[in-house]
This record gives sequence, structure tokens and C-alpha cells, in this order.
Amino acid sequence: MEKISNYINGQWIAPVSGAYLDNVNPATGTVYSLIPDSDNRDVQLAVDAAKAAFENWSGLLPEKRHAVLARLADLIDRDADALSLAESIDQGKPVKLAKSMDIYRAGANIRFYATAAMHMASEAHASGNEAVNYTLRTPVGVAGCISPWNLPLYLFTWKIAPALAVGCTVVAKPSELTPMTAYLFTRLCREAGLPDGVLNVVQGLGPKVGQAIVDHPDIPAISFTGGTVTGKKITSSAGPMLKKLSLELGGKNPNIVFADADFEKAVSTSISSSFTNQGEICLCGSRILVEQSIYDRFVAEFVRQTRELVVGDPLDERTRIGALVSEGHLRKVLGYIDLAIQEGGKILTGGRQVTIPGRCEKGYFVEPTVITGLNQQCRTNQEEIFGPVVTIQPFESEEEAIRMANATTYGLSATLWTSHLTRAHRVSAKLKSGIIWVNCWLYRDLRTPFGGTRQSGVGREGGWEAMRFFTEAKNVCIRL
Repeated sequence: MEKISNYINGQWIAPVSGAYLDNVNPATGTVYSLIPDSDNRDVQLAVDAAKAAFENWSGLLPEKRHAVLARLADLIDRDADALSLAESIDQGKPVKLAKSMDIYRAGANIRFYATAAMHMASEAHASGNEAVNYTLRTPVGVAGCISPWNLPLYLFTWKIAPALAVGCTVVAKPSELTPMTAYLFTRLCREAGLPDGVLNVVQGLGPKVGQAIVDHPDIPAISFTGGTVTGKKITSSAGPMLKKLSLELGGKNPNIVFADADFEKAVSTSISSSFTNQGEICLCGSRILVEQSIYDRFVAEFVRQTRELVVGDPLDERTRIGALVSEGHLRKVLGYIDLAIQEGGKILTGGRQVTIPGRCEKGYFVEPTVITGLNQQCRTNQEEIFGPVVTIQPFESEEEAIRMANATTYGLSATLWTSHLTRAHRVSAKLKSGIIWVNCWLYRDLRTPFGGTRQSGVGREGGWEAMRFFTEAKNVCIRL
């Protein structure tokens, strides 16, 4: 059985403790590799390596960092099939989805920031004939990057790419539930010529490794994607140390469908925004709000298309719904379905665990589930489930739709379906969400900032915002 290694100072090494954790394939429920059970001692080794590498890496011309990162992006594209298979086995998603979304976007992340590093602009201000002030941006030093399990390589590169591009060195922690793609990625880093110590990957548990990264005094910036509860813990630890924080947290996202929408497109895209990656995407539209005049028609067609989704082996090309990431998460999702029934919800389709014959008979599969009859204040509509479970509710007016959409403590994303241009602008302005899609879902331009409001996080990732996060701004004033 393969033992995954930490990657520190350009070497693949065992954890200091010598202890390992089981890595389970969620589609089969069986252990297929072992993960380092690292702790603060491993993090210290990684920080030492990152500090030693910082001066040389940050001192390179942007064009030289670009060359290394561009090679790395090409290697991701070259090994897309192997990386897709590893991610599918690690996380349970269909291998076809892993390749078309996760691995493709991982390469795009690296390539975008490799190029963006050469185009960062500075500001200069002439104070008449007396002085010139200009802004100098320099890398903060060692960056701490903690990524989640739902889009393992995609979100791992989403964090480390801007940090590396601006000249930071990195201590990174992938999720202990999905460690394999980050491990394989380090091999590509070596092949691409990334200098030793520039990227260090420490595998292990959040309370041990993640907390050690957050607490380390020589890591001035923390970028984290994950649950809101964990985000609050990170804030309580890092806040007194005055660290820079970028936290992309949970969501309970509304998907608003007005009667004047393109009906077929609204339904088919809503199927995707509800159930892609088994609903294990923080941007999924788990609360569908439909104008009353088309509510019955929408529900009927949405349920019909949901029932056509194939739940099955992630390695099967026909599969649309793979396995949930772990047995614990399976129990959580099933628990919320039971809760929805207790709160008066009606399950129109799904709601049960699925047994897949053959190699996946012990896997963690749940039917895509559609629930109606719940009010906006119930726990099912207030708490993030992070699974293939959606609720559908009717609304009578634009004002009611906005009120219902904003009726949670989250504010990550929202989706809006309408052919009325002024309504699209008007409603978008009133939705309390960090990103709003109109007549589409999950369309991303890497030049734009990304992040949530309220309980969905602080700070912005993506584009220049991410690159600025990993830098310090210094004003230089020259008296003429």
C-alpha cells in the first residue's frame, strides 16, 4: 500500500512522528493509501525551508518565476488523465468531471498567475514639482495555504499560484480526506524546476497541521477555504497576531427563477448547480426560489430531470453523481434529509442511500434529493448541507424573492434567472452575496475578485486581489 509523503525542501519525507492515517476511497469504502499524521514539528521543518528559499525566489525577475510556473501548468495538462483518476479515487467524484473541471482549472490557475506576475502595476503620484510618491509591492514572506477536499487540486492551485507568482514561498496543507493530487502535484513541481523550499506540502489533520500553520509566528498570511466554524477558529487564533487573512467559507446559496426566464436553460443549469460534484461545491444553489406562476411546471420538470441523473461508479462515463467524500459526511447528509422530514418537508425524489452493485457496494452514495414544503427559517434552509440535496420554494413578488434569498447568515453566491435587463441589475444590487450569476452558473473570469460576505468569509481571492493579498504595499516618497 502506498505511503504518501510530505514534501519539504524539495524532498519527499516521512512525518516526524512516523505515524500514518488511512486514506479511504469513498466509492468503495476501502483504504487504498496512507497519509502522514504530521504535527507542528513537520510544519516547523517546512517553515524553515520556506524561509531559507524566500530571498532567492522573491528576488527573481517575474519572467523567471513565470517560466517555471508556465512549465508546471503544461505538466498538469500533460498528466491530466492520471491526475483526474487520482482525484476521482480520492474524493468520489466522476472521473469525467474531475478532468473537465478540476484538473483543467488547476492548470488554468497556474498559467493565469504565471502570466499575471509579469503585469502587476504600481501607482505613482506627482506632488507638483515637489515630490513623487510611488507604491512598491513586495511579497509578504512565507504564506500559509490551507485547501479543502471538495475540489482538491483546483482549490489547492487557486491558493498557491498567486502566492508563488508574486514571490512568496509557501507552506501548504491539503485536506486529509483528499491528499493524493497534492502529492502527485509535488512531483510535477520538481520536474518543472521549482526550487527547493519554495513550495512545501505538509499532510495531516487540521487540528494538528492546519492549526500549527495558523499559529506559526513566521507565517504572516493565511489563505483558507473550508467551513465557517473552522474559519472562526482561524480568526480567533490569527487575529491577535494581526495576520493577513483570506477566508472563503460556507454558503447556502439562492437560485432565483423568475417567470420570464429561459425555462429550459434555467431548469437544466439548475440541475447542474444543484448536483454537480454531488452538491459538494460551496457555490451550489441549494435553495431554489421559483416565481409562483411557473412553480408547478418548474418543479415537475426539475424532478423529472433529477430522476434521470445516474448515480454510480465514478469510473463509469455515464455517472453524473458519484460518492460522497466520507462515511461521516454521508451520515451528515442523510441526517439533514431526516431533519427536513421532521420539519415538514416533502421529498419529491431521492432521499435514500444507494448501494451500487460490484466494487462500489460499500461506497458512500446518496440519491439526488428534492424537497418542497419547507419555510425559509427551518434548519434545512439555514444550514449548509454540502450534498446532493435542494429545496424548492415559491415566491409571489420580486421583493419577496430578494427577502427570501437574503434570509440566511451566509452570502457567498447567488444565481438569478430573468430575461428582464433592468430586473437583473436591480435584483443583483440587492442580493447580499459576493458573486452573482445572471442566466448562468459557475462562469469564472480569473481576473475578477472572488469571495463571500457575512458568514461566507472575508477577503477576496482571484485576479489582482489574490496577488495583492500576498504582498505588502509600501509608499516611497522622493522629495525633488
